[in-house]
Amino acid sequence: MMVLSSSMASQSVYVDWKGNPIINRKGNGVKAATFTCLTAAMLSSVSLSISLNLVTYLQQTLHMGVARASTTITNFVGLSNGFSLIGAFISDSYITRFKTIIISGLVELLGLGLLTAQASLPSLHPPTCKINSMSRAGTCEEVSGYKTVFFFVSLYLYALGEGCTRASTPSLGGDQFDDDDNEGKRQKASYFNWYTFGFSSGIFIGATFIVWTQNVKGWVYGFGLCALIILLGIIILASGFCFIRNCVPQGSPLTRIFQVFVAAFKNRKLSISTSDGELFKSQTTQEDAHNEQLIHTKGCLRFLDKALIIDEEMPIDDNQRLQMLNKVEETKIIIRMIPIFLCSIISNMPLVLLLTLSVQQGTTMNTKVGNINVPPATLVVIPVTFQMVTLVIYDRWIIPFLQRITGYTNGITPLWRIGIGFFFIPVSTFIAAFVEMRRMRILEEHVGSVDSNGVVPMSVMWLGFQFFVLGICDATSFVGLLDFFNTEISRGMKSIGSAIFFSIIGFSSFLGTIMIDIINTSTRKNNGMGWLEGNNLNAHTINLDKFYWLISIIGILSFLNYIFWANKYVYRHDQRLDSSNNSTN
Repeated sequence: MMVLSSSMASQSVYVDWKGNPIINRKGNGVKAATFTCLTAAMLSSVSLSISLNLVTYLQQTLHMGVARASTTITNFVGLSNGFSLIGAFISDSYITRFKTIIISGLVELLGLGLLTAQASLPSLHPPTCKINSMSRAGTCEEVSGYKTVFFFVSLYLYALGEGCTRASTPSLGGDQFDDDDNEGKRQKASYFNWYTFGFSSGIFIGATFIVWTQNVKGWVYGFGLCALIILLGIIILASGFCFIRNCVPQGSPLTRIFQVFVAAFKNRKLSISTSDGELFKSQTTQEDAHNEQLIHTKGCLRFLDKALIIDEEMPIDDNQRLQMLNKVEETKIIIRMIPIFLCSIISNMPLVLLLTLSVQQGTTMNTKVGNINVPPATLVVIPVTFQMVTLVIYDRWIIPFLQRITGYTNGITPLWRIGIGFFFIPVSTFIAAFVEMRRMRILEEHVGSVDSNGVVPMSVMWLGFQFFVLGICDATSFVGLLDFFNTEISRGMKSIGSAIFFSIIGFSSFLGTIMIDIINTSTRKNNGMGWLEGNNLNAHTINLDKFYWLISIIGILSFLNYIFWANKYVYRHDQRLDSSNNSTN
């Protein structure tokens, strides 16, 4: 028996819109990636506005009850994240990421067009009724029958398109930069900062202008505006077709991973010989530098190396040997990333809960700031604005400064950046606990002055402190996770890397829901009420401050757990700039 060694490679994996190979970007990467950043801004503005404000359409136009409306929103968010994995698989396996975004964008457009039609045509939604009459049973007709089917088909068409575009957009931008020189490394690291800036800009627009249009002008204009923005995003990306380079799909990554496990299991009783000299030696040349030679990680997950054992009599050329070695290393990359993925889900869970509960806190506080009424939901612009400002400062000044000190491409490694964000998550929940304690103390002191709506004489701007710290978390962990899962995963699975990142948010939300149910169940007393049960945060049975203390402790423990696994992780690329190929010298 013998072990497969690596060899020189293959055809170029990057092509232009005509299918011609592209070897070097020569400065065009930034121009091409700009189209993906602008598209991300368009798509995220629509996604945020619908996720944040769709509940008003469900209750006021379709007359859904609270429970059904909440379930609909939860299912929509979950399916969007699930569809991102499907879109990632398709773009990595069968069609290019550029085509995936264009096609998925059209699916989004179709879904929004159908939602616009339902909102505008009386025959597709229940009869209009007064909001005040909804308290009387049977007054408002809830959506049912074919109208319900029409709505869910429209909504899930949009969710399908949104999930697929979300997974492919950041990966397409990352494809525009080379990893074999310092300039390409710097530009790629900077790209994820600017992609997040574009993404956050869209969130800002969605939380202000689009939500205002939906609430004030109505949902016909609201859905119509969303459709126009999606169309604009498609046009922006399509207009850059001649600048964008495309990664040729390399077949199903699941098939490659399955082949490795089958081969390793088949050879499980065989041993790897080391008598033939330097095994697993990479011999990449300049000609195939863009074909991503995966360096063998000797000593890591050695049971998978048995997939490289072949019969000496079996005819196999050097290219086939290289492909099998790459499949093994691709599988190892996925397995090594699993602890970071799981740690990120747990660490993000307090952040997701804090964002939701803070908005509910705001509904019990004084929303007047001078003569301006500040809806609690719009407080999300505080962390978003801080994140956008921080990203510009970090990319323009902090990164160059840190590069001179640490030598790392992005100033610090992605895992360090993620860790900084995870450190500030329990800080934000600690602040939230103190703010809630102050709110409850003011409530006790002014019991007689609390109005009929349950508004405590305390400014909603007190929540700005915890939202400010959330901005630090977003500017660090959000970008760090996106960068990590895109750069560490192999080229043939870049979209799956983006989908894994976005699925963290979905799994964290699901884990948060389970967390609330567990706490309510375990803290119920004789009156049958748990810490977070009931509709009134001013009730004495509500213990939101204690819940904040609890998730703060969970945040600290999850941060320590993350540090443990991050220290064990070995990057597949050297994170430092190459001193022998430094373009700044």
